[in-house]
Amino acid sequence: MSRTLVVTNDFPPRQGGIQTFVAALLERRPPESLVVLASDSPGSAEHDAALPYPVVRRPTGMLLPTRGTARTAVELVERYGCDTAFFGAAAPLGLLAPTLRSVGVRHLVGATHGHETGWVALPGSRQVMQRIASGLDVLTYISEYTRDRLAPALDGRTRLAQLSPGVDVDRFTPAVDGAVVRRRWGLGTAPVVVCVSRLVARKGQDVLVAAWPRVLARHPGARLLLVGGGPDERELRRAVAAAGLAHSVVLTGPVEPDELPAHYAAGDVFAMPCRTRRGGLDVEGLGMVFLEAAATGRPVVAGTSGGAPEAVQEGVSGHVVDPRSPEAVAEALSGLLDDPARARAMGAAGRSWVEQRWSWTTIAATFAELLEP
Repeated sequence: MSRTLVVTNDFPPRQGGIQTFVAALLERRPPESLVVLASDSPGSAEHDAALPYPVVRRPTGMLLPTRGTARTAVELVERYGCDTAFFGAAAPLGLLAPTLRSVGVRHLVGATHGHETGWVALPGSRQVMQRIASGLDVLTYISEYTRDRLAPALDGRTRLAQLSPGVDVDRFTPAVDGAVVRRRWGLGTAPVVVCVSRLVARKGQDVLVAAWPRVLARHPGARLLLVGGGPDERELRRAVAAAGLAHSVVLTGPVEPDELPAHYAAGDVFAMPCRTRRGGLDVEGLGMVFLEAAATGRPVVAGTSGGAPEAVQEGVSGHVVDPRSPEAVAEALSGLLDDPARARAMGAAGRSWVEQRWSWTTIAATFAELLEP
């Protein structure tokens, strides 16, 4: 069996979207086909000891394409006979591709995750992305939006193929009970709109707060549950207090990953009106939270940023709205709260779609194909 060297700065036990993505892909590969080169982080020794494939850690919290990283990568290729390489995030580690090819790696794949659309928008970093692409056989993208931004800048230097994150449909499921979360935050049996995300401007929690008085005008007992932490938490709490909404808006702060399904399940509607900022440099690549919410059987309300509309079937699994309009956001939320039967039908449709298109079983099969020379 051929062996793949995985070179990644993003790997558990450090938490994050790319870390989860890479780990989930590898979990579904034959263990004997893998060896991982990663950065170090607290708890890595205990984490790696439980894995069925070898992990080598460079003594750094940020793995970069340095000479030291290149030497270690070459040693692993030679020690394990790797003929394939996968870069968990192509920028900048994909710069190592020519070195690995020179020692016998025949097929090199690099992943992009959304932030690379910002790289190709700026002259200096665009040239770096072009160099990276030229050294790879395949560069993956997570959404059609990101492909449309990458393709013109890369100008045919490599093959582009879609490799989106997947959803654990056994973990995010309509069977999850949100009652514990409702009790914890005193939500009772109220209609609940939930947002699960980091508290940063792009995600649109500020617009949800601005829209909330309009929702309350039609649903006085409704509650807004903002799940997650982030740099905007203090400002959001101020906005909630200033608007007199403290009785109906709950900010949970950071939540452990294993508690996330129950927080989705505590809501009747999921909403994250994400918006593009900084002239297109701060953009939603796809929006896995919409798919996780749908897998949990909840209708979703998304903003128009980047690839987010691709994570919603408009009018089927939810709605895509103008994320800069509190009025449009409030109307979409109120409409779903007005008609619980329609909301449940949308949730069921979203669950079915995620099972068919976005489950890790489907994504893993795609990944296996991309690793074939």
